[in-house]
Amino acid sequence: MIRLASGSAWWGDRISPAAQVAEHGNLDYLCFETMAESTVSAAQVKKRREPDFPGYDTWLDDRMHAVLPHCIQNGTRIVSNQGWIDPVAAARRIKEIAATHYDAPELKVAAVTGSDLTSRISDVADTILETGKPLTSLTDEIVSAEAYLGAMPIAAALDQGADVVVTGRVTDPAIFLAPMIHEFRWSPDDWNLLGQGTGIGHLLECGAQVTGGYYPDPGFKDVPDPWNLGFPIADVEANGDCILHKLPDTGGVIDRHTVLEQMFYEVHDPANYLTADVVVDFTTADITELAKNRVQVRNISGKPRTGKLKVSIGVAEGFIGEDMFFYAGPGAKDRGELAKQILNERFRIVDLCAQELRIELLGVNALHGAMTPDTSAVPYEVGVRVAARTNTRTEALKVGREVDGMAVSGIAHTGKRVPFGERVREVIGVWSTLVDESELTPEIHFVQI
Repeated sequence: MIRLASGSAWWGDRISPAAQVAEHGNLDYLCFETMAESTVSAAQVKKRREPDFPGYDTWLDDRMHAVLPHCIQNGTRIVSNQGWIDPVAAARRIKEIAATHYDAPELKVAAVTGSDLTSRISDVADTILETGKPLTSLTDEIVSAEAYLGAMPIAAALDQGADVVVTGRVTDPAIFLAPMIHEFRWSPDDWNLLGQGTGIGHLLECGAQVTGGYYPDPGFKDVPDPWNLGFPIADVEANGDCILHKLPDTGGVIDRHTVLEQMFYEVHDPANYLTADVVVDFTTADITELAKNRVQVRNISGKPRTGKLKVSIGVAEGFIGEDMFFYAGPGAKDRGELAKQILNERFRIVDLCAQELRIELLGVNALHGAMTPDTSAVPYEVGVRVAARTNTRTEALKVGREVDGMAVSGIAHTGKRVPFGERVREVIGVWSTLVDESELTPEIHFVQI
């Protein structure tokens, strides 16, 4: 049996639960997932704006300082995709932290590279999945193109003795599957074992979502101490059987309901969940509550992988200008509606050139728009959110300038914040394509400092 735990579910996840499980979880592996679909593109944009940006997770130092002393002491190995667009730099930084702060210069840190297809994506792919249009229609605007690698190169790094493995873009479950392949010597074509392992990885990858996070709904689904959610732990046997649990002194809950919600999270077809390693079939799974906060997961099955890898393509799609202001008290909604009329006229006067303009009343119709049901209730307070998508930064700046004018040229009782923050941001659209797995050649780099 091996014991794995989640250390994060995304870039902005809380760090203290990772430190807690690293210290008290008696782990063999601690795995960090810090990349969303847009992370690589956002990192590429940040690198363009800030040449000194190292290219890896901006919270890497904080996470490593929180868990490394415990992992070193307890013999826990780390697998992480915190490398973002420069896994080698991330690996060097971890090696430096271990040597400088925790007297562990012997820690073996490896980086897995090979997912970056930015410079040659138009040579190896031809169709945009979402639209069916040719990929060449995006070529001049492409910021990044990263393929989802699988677990095999991570497992190979572990085979070579890595204490820490850092990757760029890989499939989220692969971070957890790789230790199973390494420890149990699973074959790369044993589809049922790979399906079970990938399913376990999918349950762990979103961290606290399987221990009660993103789950509470007061009066319907109540969760104890949701301010103290523990990250999930999985005890996995060589045949793939798994027991999910958490530290006993943490909040949250693991039961059949939380497991099933996470199992089908971001899964379009439960019988055919496509990954780089295997096609997972969740419909065969057995989920059994063994005791309080102990759930057994068995018999997730698998089918041969497709031989294709998904590629996320980041495309520069202009800018968004955004701001908001507020009204409260009797007549708040009416004042918000008048503010909307004033801004529409002002944008006409200043000739705002926008591909899309939205002026919404928060608390009234901002989330569901025209689908919002009619109601006779009159809100006591509303926020007016203004956003425009434009081709240029100059046009996007007009949003903030016109909202600023509402402070003294607007409506009675306008609550306006002082615009200290940036109100214009670059838009990176995320598109997808497929490439043959033969087009990728992952490499393993053991770093030194």
